[in-house]
Amino acid sequence: MAQDYTLTKDCPATVIPAGDKVTLKAGTNVFITQTLGGNVTVRTDLGLFQIAVADTGAIGGYAAKAEQPVASVAEFSEQAVWDALKTCFDPEIPVNIVDLGLVYDLAVDKTPAGKHLLEVKMTLTAPGCGMGPVIAEDARAKIAKLPDVESAKVHIVWDPQWTPQMISDTGRKVLGLE
Repeated sequence: MAQDYTLTKDCPATVIPAGDKVTLKAGTNVFITQTLGGNVTVRTDLGLFQIAVADTGAIGGYAAKAEQPVASVAEFSEQAVWDALKTCFDPEIPVNIVDLGLVYDLAVDKTPAGKHLLEVKMTLTAPGCGMGPVIAEDARAKIAKLPDVESAKVHIVWDPQWTPQMISDTGRKVLGLE
């Protein structure tokens, strides 16, 4: 997927790993390094940036893959929540946040109206990563789209501290660690 493109118009982006919001100017050359989860990670002369799927139209000649809608499931299930979380990626690592071992807890409660309240506890690979709120919001937005979800919250926690041993066997294979 790695390929050079040029931005055809000004484009909002997030600096990786700082998490700062910036605007990449039209005419900027970008090299796509990752497209997992719908968002696009690009490298420019200024560093790494994440471009949200909604803004990928600014990447001249790039056609975003049709993203599988998370909410395409017919009814709510805990498995659907885990499946939605598996569509979220750290923009620098080609492994989803579940297989990376970043999701520590999922709590599902029912409301009196029969809807669901979701709370996820997750961590990051490094405590100073400014992308944490971006990744957490991506996860929250995706699980909030599931059927019968009234509220979804994603909390970043630091205990226990993440270690590479938390990566699943599937994630280890993707990263070439096995």
